[in-house]
Amino acid sequence: MSLVELIARADARGLAGSGLACLDRCVPLLDGDDEVLRPLWATLADGAGDGPGWARGLAQVRDKLAGPDAEGEDEAVLLARRMLAAAPDECSGAAIRVWADACSVASLRVHRLLDPATDAATEAADVRGDDRTQDRTEGLSPLVVAELRRQVTVLEVLAGHGPAGLRRALEVSTEGRRVLRAVVSRRARGRG
Repeated sequence: MSLVELIARADARGLAGSGLACLDRCVPLLDGDDEVLRPLWATLADGAGDGPGWARGLAQVRDKLAGPDAEGEDEAVLLARRMLAAAPDECSGAAIRVWADACSVASLRVHRLLDPATDAATEAADVRGDDRTQDRTEGLSPLVVAELRRQVTVLEVLAGHGPAGLRRALEVSTEGRRVLRAVVSRRARGRG
């Protein structure tokens, strides 16, 4: 199944987990530590994603990751900030589906922007819509291909294992966060 189909078929917990996993992998751009999103993961694991615990946790995360004004930040950081800002206060209804889909697109774009293998000729091109609707990776940079696979894996484990799949989704997200943290670190050294 394609990424778009997996998002379309996901239940509220799967959508919240998918969006949260995309945001989690982009935390290095927001100068967040590895534990900053743990309370939100725990809320989903407890089945309280649609209760006040999610909204409280989200408010705390926004406070911790609040950054400077948007001026001067590059596009990848802005995309990560928008993912966090757009997170709905409830993990139900149409808002969570829209957020999960937007996080998927934004995270893929972040990975494309940060991929050191992206050359000037392909830098202007975005991840094509059919890359999310078909199992196509031809022409995509290695970092984007890895992110696309992580997104599919997260949605598959959440669909196939329900609440028990959250642990595996978090593991996949943690791996992706480490990769992106290394890319961000190399990028910062290159600018310095």
